[in-house]
Amino acid sequence: MSHYDDLRPEPRGSGHDEWLDEHAGPVVRPYVMTRGRTEPVRGDFSLISLVVAGRTATGTEPGLDPEHRTIVRLCQDPQSVAEIAAYLDLPAGTIRVLLGDLLDKGYVSVQNPQPETDFRDRRMYEAVLNGLRAL
Repeated sequence: MSHYDDLRPEPRGSGHDEWLDEHAGPVVRPYVMTRGRTEPVRGDFSLISLVVAGRTATGTEPGLDPEHRTIVRLCQDPQSVAEIAAYLDLPAGTIRVLLGDLLDKGYVSVQNPQPETDFRDRRMYEAVLNGLRAL
């Protein structure tokens, strides 16, 4: 048993189970969780972006589903988007939409990886050319 087992989302309610069956379950559940959205309302999340909770969700906040609250609890310590998706056993796209909601409401902050090189930077190309000329 993992120490993350207690972070699984709480069950939604009896009405939710009617939407799931052995054929549609994996597709319908994320679709319902995101209310049909495929893009986050705010933020750009790569799989290695680190997410950390800035405040706690008590369960009485309007607009926060059990999955939102689970993400906030999980992110008391920094977690990558990929880790969150694995812990909740949900597609990364679904996690990105839920994280966008949490970022928009101020529950989490995100640290995106910094690229090592800006390929639009002329100085980088000049350094490559100078290196080739030196050969």
